[in-house]
Amino acid sequence: MKPLRNKNLFNVDCNGFFYKYNKKSLWYYPENRRFSAKHIHHCIDILAESGVDTLVVNSNAQVAWYPSKVVETNLDGYKRGDKTFFFGHLLGQPMTRQQVERYLNEMVTLMDRYLDLVEDGVDWLSESTKACRRNHITPWVSIRMNDMHGASLMPEFDFMNCKLFKDPEMRLKGTTTNPEEPVQVSWQGLNFEKIQVRNYMKALIQDCIENYDFEGIELDWTRWPLCCEVPASKKAIEIITQWHAEIRKLCEKKSKETRKPFYMGIRYAGTFDQLRQIGIDIPEMARQGLIDFVCPTNTWQTNWDIPCDKIKQQLGEDIAVYGVIELGTNWLMVYFPGAGANTYIGASDSRGYRLSAFGPEILRGNAAGKLAVGCDGIETFNFFCADTPGHWPWEQANCFADYASLKNLHDIDFLKGKPKFYTFSSGVGFYVHNFFESVGQIPAHIEPQCRKEFLLPMMKEPENKKMKLTIQVVVEKQEKTPSIGVSFNGCWPNFKGQQTGHLLCAVGGYTHHVLEHTAFNFEFDAKDIRQGYNSIVVMNGSHQWYQNEERKRETIRVVSVELLVA
Repeated sequence: MKPLRNKNLFNVDCNGFFYKYNKKSLWYYPENRRFSAKHIHHCIDILAESGVDTLVVNSNAQVAWYPSKVVETNLDGYKRGDKTFFFGHLLGQPMTRQQVERYLNEMVTLMDRYLDLVEDGVDWLSESTKACRRNHITPWVSIRMNDMHGASLMPEFDFMNCKLFKDPEMRLKGTTTNPEEPVQVSWQGLNFEKIQVRNYMKALIQDCIENYDFEGIELDWTRWPLCCEVPASKKAIEIITQWHAEIRKLCEKKSKETRKPFYMGIRYAGTFDQLRQIGIDIPEMARQGLIDFVCPTNTWQTNWDIPCDKIKQQLGEDIAVYGVIELGTNWLMVYFPGAGANTYIGASDSRGYRLSAFGPEILRGNAAGKLAVGCDGIETFNFFCADTPGHWPWEQANCFADYASLKNLHDIDFLKGKPKFYTFSSGVGFYVHNFFESVGQIPAHIEPQCRKEFLLPMMKEPENKKMKLTIQVVVEKQEKTPSIGVSFNGCWPNFKGQQTGHLLCAVGGYTHHVLEHTAFNFEFDAKDIRQGYNSIVVMNGSHQWYQNEERKRETIRVVSVELLVA
């Protein structure tokens, strides 16, 4: 099969076109207007203008969210305006009456839009491929392999769950990584050791391959990273590999029919060794020629340091490796001082996490670091979510996803010499599946006279641009902050940090660090940046290492290390 020409991938949820968006969003659609296929074309027109060459369309959660004639769909049992349809999803949720009412109203608006199209005889999934063809964008489909958005208190009553999931015999036991923890519904995914589960998912996949005009398929094992009972037996791993081989045959059949390549790949979180624990053996699939690409990532926050170069070495040059930019920059809490009375329902104050779709510098830095270690292209994930009001704590802020910044994210030459922001994934956060997240280099405690090295892929900048590198060390405030030094790529330590409460670059409405954090900026010459991995060493200059109480007081807790090249 020919090498993949797909370089700039945009992944959209099965409900991405249907969401309620900020009125300033380029994807906004009036709530009081009947939903139309023209809106799907409008959204894909914007992606084409933004340089996207491949649209990766998610078609399902546990059920099909398109008008499938083969498997259950999201509209089965739903009637226009029926709020009771969603009650099962709210069981056990700690929500106020106002929050419940808002959720129900938004879900009715969302589901009624699907109904609009069905009543008008429009298949939105097919319409998305037509819009792609008109815009010369390659359409791929993304299948969520074990979606657990319906992990509510009583999952058998949740509209998001398929009939199989409502049978406990078809589910995993729900054992977490800690055997002392109680069983958790969010870990009770569909058990792929069951032939019924494999047949159900294969039917959905086959429907999308055979009955729609796609040219590739992404099997998304990040939603959620659950497959077999852990640790998976050798037999279970062989069953799952063979099942993927069956999917590959469907792809090859489609390729023969269309006389064009039909690519198959896997989006995943965690290491290959970790994934084998749940039954998924990606290196073996690569050896058997079952996959053409992989998309290694985290589960909501973007990764900054996954060793994509080593992944490529392990899988072989024939397997494309896509660097994935998730919506969350990391889980560092930051502050929007101007939010005031505009805080959104449910928000306790004007703090939150940064969204990469609001920051062109973030997108460029993240893409640059991935391309610098050999990624074959970039996939953006959840980008459009930045325009849904629930993802920020203020209602009237003048910020929305910057689609123009998607252009040329895959082009390493285009990115050179342009302002970039880099940071690190956080070790803890809100939406994480901890065992499968990349191991966070932050937070980190550094005792007196100790130092900590942080390794980060970056792009070497042209020397004629005369750019400056600012490294910001963000720490928890303490009664006495000891002297902090930074060494970049082995240079003599710089102890001339300037204390500040400002972020290196504003992201949406966020401009400051939260009050319990403080930061120190250190200046360097950008010509010292290396192509590939760079070393940032943070040093605690205190000498109080010999007295236990003083050592505790003068230990620093680094909550982030951030870099701006401009």
